[in-house]
Amino acid sequence: MASGDVVIVGGGIAGMVTAYYLAKAGVPSVVIERDAIGSHASGFAYGGLSPVTGFGVPGPHAEVAQDGMRLHRELAESLVEETGIGIDFRVRPSLALAFTEADARRLQAALPWQQRQGGYAARWLDASEARRVEPRISDETLGAVLLEGTADVEPYRQVLALTRAAENLGATVRHGRVTGLRREGGRVTGVILERGEVACTTVVLALGPWSKETSAWIGVPIEVRPLKGQILRLQAPGPPVACSVGWGHNYATTKSDDLLWAGTTEEEAGFDEESTSEARDEIGAALVRMLPAMADAQVVHQTACLRPVTSDGLLVLGRVPGLEQVYVATGAGRKGILFGPAMGRAIADLILTGSAKIALEAFAPGRFAR
Repeated sequence: MASGDVVIVGGGIAGMVTAYYLAKAGVPSVVIERDAIGSHASGFAYGGLSPVTGFGVPGPHAEVAQDGMRLHRELAESLVEETGIGIDFRVRPSLALAFTEADARRLQAALPWQQRQGGYAARWLDASEARRVEPRISDETLGAVLLEGTADVEPYRQVLALTRAAENLGATVRHGRVTGLRREGGRVTGVILERGEVACTTVVLALGPWSKETSAWIGVPIEVRPLKGQILRLQAPGPPVACSVGWGHNYATTKSDDLLWAGTTEEEAGFDEESTSEARDEIGAALVRMLPAMADAQVVHQTACLRPVTSDGLLVLGRVPGLEQVYVATGAGRKGILFGPAMGRAIADLILTGSAKIALEAFAPGRFAR
């Protein structure tokens, strides 16, 4: 494959992992990012890595989740060696709280499958046992599931390290807004920008929540919308919260910056990326319900980002039907950081060998065509 033949549109985690694995195989690419690398969801995410929870797990996402975690462990070593950039990968348990009988039933229903997964330990704790893990949890707690083997990472540093490593191996990052593809029949010959054009024979579309724009470029509908999520970083009283404490879609843990990170909202707000006082109040209320001692915590920073969510909740990952060497990688929703390495590796493998090591049938980009 000739140098410069691969263009990757989007500099989030999926795009940069693809560039990294291609570069490791000796195939340089050009990454075109509209803004700054990691300037959207990949740079502002919580970075929680829990392969045994979430939508499609168990189910279509289970394999990609496990592969993502395996690759995160590898990247935690290789990226530091290759770039000197620490990405703060750490294995730490998570504690999912039940405040109602319905919460308890939902958490306990997932346990048998979770307990069969190698590399993880999952068990139900009564309230007193849960309090031994984190003494500050609410008196409302009926019980909790303790998951061991989960982890987190600092996503912004990870994307920077991936970028540095890929560039060291010959990848190029340039800025610009892509507006379409140049095509000859079923082949792509270039990527069209607002200013200029980049010739190529292979294109990876990794535009995150903006992926629906590509529908017109490829002649196939890509049903992706943005789901807004906000996070608070707080100066919190007392010792660090060493595990990730969760309840429903809420979570809190002390990260490597010594701040307590708490989130998150799930807002249908279009492409609005502004943080709001309503979200601050919602997250704060959930945090205090989980950990009442945090009522005195002070907000240091509030962030908002847009996560790409598909109409059926599953990834869009694979080759575009009817076009040679055009691929889509998007739709990871709240699991973008966990899934990102597996997504990028799968696309790199498709480009390099024509097949991926994980099953992609459920994620086919053509599935939304009516």
